[in-house]
Amino acid sequence: MIDDAETDSRRPITAPAFVLAQLRRAIIAGELLPGQALRQDALAERFGVSRVPLREAFKVLEGEGQVVYAPHRGYKVATLSLTDLLEVYRIREILEAEAVRVSIRRSDDGVVGRLRAAALEVETASASGDLLAMTEANRRFHFLMVTAARMPRLEKLIQVLWDATETYRFVYYGDEVNRHRVEDEHRRIIDAFVARDAEQVITLLNEHRDHAVDALRTFLNAR
Repeated sequence: MIDDAETDSRRPITAPAFVLAQLRRAIIAGELLPGQALRQDALAERFGVSRVPLREAFKVLEGEGQVVYAPHRGYKVATLSLTDLLEVYRIREILEAEAVRVSIRRSDDGVVGRLRAAALEVETASASGDLLAMTEANRRFHFLMVTAARMPRLEKLIQVLWDATETYRFVYYGDEVNRHRVEDEHRRIIDAFVARDAEQVITLLNEHRDHAVDALRTFLNAR
């Protein structure tokens, strides 16, 4: 078992941060399923930590809506909800539009190169069927446009919204048709960013989210 203050080069600075990252990855990848009870003793042994950082991580995930707590029963993975998804995506639409308008004014040419590199990482992961890697690369792609705005409070708000819905993206990428659509949409978003056409980037991002919602609505209604 590691001490809470112990770190190594492969882990985040603190044990709670390490546990939080591992739990997020397990939820996104479907290793921990919606509705599944989270047994603290088993998870503490799995991650090599005490229950203290585990409880801290649960609190963060509860705030994001990824886990829920029931008295006398403990924590469990939240079930997927179309209502929650629609609310989160609507808020993202508003905040990301502002981030794009500012980032296009403030960004330099290096952002475009990084966007192309991230888009290529998405395509490479998609081709190999590595959905977790694709999810992570897709996040890097989108946050390049957010970070370029140099508005850290806005970026933090958008990060929280993304954290709450990563599982949905993993589900969406399970369909090869959806993966190819994402790749094509990323290329068009880059073209609009290169042209410094903020309103076109925003329109394309809205369509990007709408396509995901439409596919996930079908999936969630079937469940």
